Amino acid sequence: MGTCGLGVPSWGGAGGGLLLPLPPVRAGLQPALGREPGPLPRANSPTGKEGYQALLQEREEQHRHYISSLKKQISQLKEALQERSEQLKSVQDSLERAAGAPPVGLLDGAAERNHADLQEFLRSQLGRAEVHSGVKLPSEYAVVPFESFTLQKVYQLEMGLTRHPEEKPVRKDRRDELSETLETAVQALNTPRDGDNPQQQKAYSHADFIEGISRTEKDKGTLYELTFRGDRSHEFRKLVFFRPFGPLMKVKNERVDTASMLINIVVPLARRADKFRNFMHNFREVCVRQDGRIHLTVVYFGKDQMSEVKGILENTSREINFKNFTLIQLNEEFSRGRGLDVGARAWKGGNVLLFFCDVDIYFTAEFLDSCRLNAQPGKKVFYPVLFSQYNPSLIYGHHDNIPPIEQQLVIKKDTGFWRDFGFGMTCQYRSDFINIGGFDVDIKGWGGEDVHLYRKYLHSNLLVVRSPSRGLFHLWHEKRCADELPPEQYKMCMQSKAMNEASHGQLGMLFFRHEIEAHLHRQKHNGAGKKT
Repeated sequence: MGTCGLGVPSWGGAGGGLLLPLPPVRAGLQPALGREPGPLPRANSPTGKEGYQALLQEREEQHRHYISSLKKQISQLKEALQERSEQLKSVQDSLERAAGAPPVGLLDGAAERNHADLQEFLRSQLGRAEVHSGVKLPSEYAVVPFESFTLQKVYQLEMGLTRHPEEKPVRKDRRDELSETLETAVQALNTPRDGDNPQQQKAYSHADFIEGISRTEKDKGTLYELTFRGDRSHEFRKLVFFRPFGPLMKVKNERVDTASMLINIVVPLARRADKFRNFMHNFREVCVRQDGRIHLTVVYFGKDQMSEVKGILENTSREINFKNFTLIQLNEEFSRGRGLDVGARAWKGGNVLLFFCDVDIYFTAEFLDSCRLNAQPGKKVFYPVLFSQYNPSLIYGHHDNIPPIEQQLVIKKDTGFWRDFGFGMTCQYRSDFINIGGFDVDIKGWGGEDVHLYRKYLHSNLLVVRSPSRGLFHLWHEKRCADELPPEQYKMCMQSKAMNEASHGQLGMLFFRHEIEAHLHRQKHNGAGKKT
């Protein structure tokens, strides 16, 4: 086994902890106006008037939004007070019915006990839910997946009636639920904490929200994790809330600095130099030019096309001055699990965040941030669900109509599907990978090794974050299932091949194309007959 390239020193991460319950609304809370605006446009500039109008309109919208938020909070407080009054009246009535007028102080004591019982119930729901740590699960079928959401859309695996992999929330209760959570998060960010200087504190707004994930355990409640841009580059604010089928509870409010979080991308490879060239095109743009905190480990099997792959890496290193890569050659039969295991264990720079990746994967810089934010050593591993592209020749028709790759990566039901049966792309720290026992290196060829590792984590106390990722794509390629695969692996491969071509409706149109053509022919013939 030989290596070339350079390693890098150890890069660290950030931790967090439990925070106090949500503080009351502060009368002096400043409007969440987002980042400080830049200098005003000059009046005599070509766009001075338009610039002033745009700025004033933006400020007006921000103030209107803030006023609306305050009105909503006031309304919620009124409803809570009304509900509490009704509860107290009910207690008073029951006491009067039982023994006439209650002694002085008895009513207050009963209300306090009710309040304490409610708080104890909410805390017990939080303690039972999978929030602070994972629970041992029997299999991948027992996992409760997360949904991911932005200001506009929700990305979900259980698509229901619409059958869309993404949607704008239609149901009012769903919209209100996410809106309330976002409003509460912005309020929490703008509430000064002990030791903070309010004059230097950034004013957060919805514009700072990047992405959130949520999931509901139906007997416990709903967990939300929301990510906002922080004060500085590569800094984020992460808030965790839990709704135990009652009032929303704040669990965590932490700063996460990802500036020093290196990701070691491990790619196993055999031949496929042309695919590796395309992969490196995406890698150069996203990992080197946009992100800059990446190490690449390529584990190559065999000697065929080895010189081409080495040349692609060396050209990349020379052209963009990128030296954070390692090339490992193994003179043995290809095994994905073996390649990833060797690549992970070859790292000598201390604990590092690993991203196990394939050569036919396309990802964005935003996904790399999600990778950093959803994995935590000893706490969490991230198993994103990628969006798998259908056969472009079937989607776009003639080969000449196929647009560039970047324009094909659209999350729609006719362009692809959530690959929820795949567990190969994952972000986890090297320490967790080593402690869990790594891959089963006895599995050869296609499939199986990723599910085996995934189940190990499900059987552990680590929290497994399983969520659709809007920045991670599986590019279509023709799948070949080798005859030498065992029957179970061959069946899995063929099922994947079938799902990879087109949607159910598109495959149906192909399957019934002769009937459709015959129908069109009859319609055309009948139409011609009527004219004569």
